[in-house]
Amino acid sequence: MQGIDECLLEAMRLPGARGAALVDWISGLALGAVGEAPGGDQEAAAAEAAELARLAAEQRAFASGSSPAAEAGATGPEPDPPVEDLILSNRDSYHVLRFVPTSFDSSVFLHLWLARAEGNLALARIRLGEMAGRLELG
Repeated sequence: MQGIDECLLEAMRLPGARGAALVDWISGLALGAVGEAPGGDQEAAAAEAAELARLAAEQRAFASGSSPAAEAGATGPEPDPPVEDLILSNRDSYHVLRFVPTSFDSSVFLHLWLARAEGNLALARIRLGEMAGRLELG
C-alpha cells in the first residue's frame, strides 16, 4: 500500500510524464498533484478532468456490465468504479484517467499527463492500474 504522494511521484517516473494528479470526480478537487498542469493551472485542470470523468462514469453505455444480461443480474452497489480508464490524445500529449477502486464510493481517479513524443501509452496504462491497486486512501 502506498499513499497519495508516493503514488504521484511514482507516476512522474514514467517516460514522458509531465504531470500527475489524484482527483475526486464528484467535487472536481485535486487531492494531490505533482509536475506541470495542463493549461498551467492545477485546480482548473482537475476540475476539467473531473468533468470528463464524470461524463463517462455516469453513462450506462460505458459502464462495465452494461449489457442487458448483466443488468438483469445486478444486485447491490458496485465495489469498483464504473469505468476502468479513459484515454484522451491530442497532437502532442496523452491524458490517461485511471479510476481508483476504494472501500468507499470509488469517486477518485489518477490523471497522468504524458508528452506524446517520449511517453509510452501502453506502459502508462499498465503502471497506473498497478498504482491504483496499491493506493491507500482513508
